[in-house]
Parts: sequence; structure tokens; C-alpha cells
Amino acid sequence: MTSPTSLHIEQQDDVLLLKLNRPEKRNAINDELILGLEAVFSAIPDGVRCALIYGEGGHFSAGLDLSQLRERNLVEGLHHSRMWHRALDKIQFGRVPVVAVLHGACVGGGLEIAAACHIRVAEQSTFYALPEGKRGIFVGGGASVRLPKLIGVARMTDMMLTGRVLSADEGLAAGLSQYVVGAGEGLAKGLELAKRIAQVGEMTTYGVMHVLPRIADSGQAEGLMMESLMATISSSSPEAQEQLREFLEGRGKKVMRNDE
Repeated sequence: MTSPTSLHIEQQDDVLLLKLNRPEKRNAINDELILGLEAVFSAIPDGVRCALIYGEGGHFSAGLDLSQLRERNLVEGLHHSRMWHRALDKIQFGRVPVVAVLHGACVGGGLEIAAACHIRVAEQSTFYALPEGKRGIFVGGGASVRLPKLIGVARMTDMMLTGRVLSADEGLAAGLSQYVVGAGEGLAKGLELAKRIAQVGEMTTYGVMHVLPRIADSGQAEGLMMESLMATISSSSPEAQEQLREFLEGRGKKVMRNDE
């Protein structure tokens, strides 16, 4: 798989690792990088069951590379924003779940990329911000759709209007990440989760990635109908039937606390 130098790709068994590789720019995102992400998630290699995105150097991503923020007319600006939407939709609604491992700056466009992923692991150094408001612009990479679903409209309003910066622990409490780990522990934790995710049945994975968000956006009656359809389809798969037999015969794994 070919990719720009700003995006390093490595496959470990059934996990695809993507490293944002512009450390000299705090992994600021240019068009080459966002198009590289789109290309990768448009053509996930066979055998990959989960992907992981992380950043080289001291930061996940400091956001949009402002050196590329040239003057555009209205139509050009719309096309540029829609390019981001198209690329990040490939992450959120692609073939495989995506884990983001965050450290340092997770700001602006970097936060938009993280929000398009399905699981987020933050090291203690992580901080979150939406500096677009202070620069007189509005988010354009999908943040206004994805972030309110994670943290609520009021918190996003606060971040944009006051420039508030959230720490890793504040981000965990707000819903920006699901895990917080110590310095240098993020990649190992992300890989552990990615390998666990890769073992989930394909139909269940599809339902969580593609159906669950639509259920959440729908009315109750429509949502319950979609749930019934998804439950019926997934439980009828050969994989689910085999796991049910294993459980009933005492060979399946039981749910345990993490400390057991």
C-alpha cells in the first residue's frame, strides 16, 4: 500500500497501524495527509480486522496546517471542508473499527480525526482544544456533528467561545476518550484493545459501526425496529451459533471483572 511520507503504515497480524508522521509540524494536517487517510480507509487490506491511528513525536496532532489556510472563494472553501468530511466518513463508516491513541496536542482537526475513530486512548499528556473560535473561523472537518454526540453542545460551545483546554482526565470525564493511561503506555494499550476488537464477530462489528449510530440518530420506533433486525441477523450467523453452542456446553468464556 502506497502512502505519503506524512503517513507511515504498518500491519501487525490483523491490525493496521497508521502513524501521523509530521513531528516537526506537531503532526499538523495538510491536504496530502488527509487524502492519504482517505486512500487507506478506502482500500483496507484483506485480513485486517482493526486499525490504529497514532502520532509520531510529542503530539497526536496540533490540527490543520495553517500554512495551507490560503484564501479561497466560497465554492473552494466548501469543497475543502467536504473533502475532510469524505475522508473522515471513511474512518467512521469504513470496513474496520479504528482505535486512536492520543498524546500531547489533540487540537482542532486532530480532534476531528480522533472523534471519527471508535475507541480513543489518551495518555496523561493529552490536551484537547478547538482554537478555531479564537481565529475567527468555524470547525470544518466534522466536529460540529461528531463532538456534540460525545461531549454535548454546551461543552463544545464552551471550548469554541472561551478557548477552554481540557486535560486528559477532563476529556475522559467529558467523553472524549474511553481510557487514560500513563506516559508512553498509549500504544501498548491501543494495540491490546485493537487485538481484542479484531476477535469480535464481523456482523456484530458491522452493527456497532454502521447500525448503532443510525439507531442513536433515529426515533424510538425506528431505532427499535433496526435493533430487532440487527439482533436477528447477527444471531443467525454461523459464527454466533458456534459461540452459543460453546457457551451452553461450558466451553465459552464467562464475563468477569477486569481484576479477576
